[in-house]
Amino acid sequence: MKEGSYEVVVFQGDPGTIDLTYEEMEAEWKKTLRTVPQIGKFRIIRQEKKWYTFEDYSRQIGDADVALGIWVHKGVINEKLFEEHPDLKYIATLGHGFEAFDVEMTRRRGVTITNTIYGDVTIAQYAMALLMNICHNVTIQSDYTKTGYWKAKETDPQAAYNQLFVPQIELYQKTMGIIGLGAIGLWTARIAKGFGMKVIANSRHKKTGPQYEGIEQVSMEEIFERSDVISIHCPHTKETEKLLNREAFAKMKDGVIIINTARGIIIDEDALLEALESRKVYMAGLDVVANEPPQYQIPLMQSPYTFITSHIAWQPKAARLRAVDLAVKNFRSYLEGMPTSVIN
Repeated sequence: MKEGSYEVVVFQGDPGTIDLTYEEMEAEWKKTLRTVPQIGKFRIIRQEKKWYTFEDYSRQIGDADVALGIWVHKGVINEKLFEEHPDLKYIATLGHGFEAFDVEMTRRRGVTITNTIYGDVTIAQYAMALLMNICHNVTIQSDYTKTGYWKAKETDPQAAYNQLFVPQIELYQKTMGIIGLGAIGLWTARIAKGFGMKVIANSRHKKTGPQYEGIEQVSMEEIFERSDVISIHCPHTKETEKLLNREAFAKMKDGVIIINTARGIIIDEDALLEALESRKVYMAGLDVVANEPPQYQIPLMQSPYTFITSHIAWQPKAARLRAVDLAVKNFRSYLEGMPTSVIN
């Protein structure tokens, strides 16, 4: 392909961090896109709202051959998009996750769609942070040491200093069950093994290669039955929707811990609440809920047995900047005839 033949449009929203500005993201895009000689011109669209619709994307794609930053799901990736933009042949979502879309249609039209696996270690680290909070709750213990203990001493000179407020859980030799052994799941496995955990995993396709040594790949039934901790790292599909339901919880060990940094809809939230209240599930650490942003305080948010954050595992500054570099690197691989991170 000759130089300067591709037109690229980038959809860049709010960086979503407290230490990174839109202007810094835009500068990173400009610097990185200019390293690809096949790109003739590019436009960076500043998304003025979080959720872009089909109409929003279609109105701004124009004659672009490449669109980076599209939220991939069937409401956007459809026949109409390619009828209105026949030059469009490469689409990338700037995240790991994507929703169901018509894969066969995109293949028939010769379109390549990729995701951007920029936060594998980042999200795995956050999954383990949720787990560490459940195992130790350092904050509540620190609050007592720094303030609570001293207040207690005002009325009781013999107040206990070495005071536990939550049970401390050791992970050594416990079994981590990972659902979805992609890039994030693999990093989670590596970290869990570092804690001395036994790691079992289930994925849509059996993974092969030296990087998977020491990870026992098992059926979903075994994940449910054998795990002390279950960490979810699979995409949301028809098959995974409400995968963790009443039947699944019934098969699990008493006192299992659930971690979810993938998609909220993979868990039946009513079933999880019942399992928490019955103490079948010891605690759940969730960075995602089924409907985001939630329109009301869901019952799980009122449970003393959950830690819930607002889908922030992906937000470190280093990871956000890496997403730009990796998205352009993936496009360069496509130009060289070796597309990577293809999801269709």
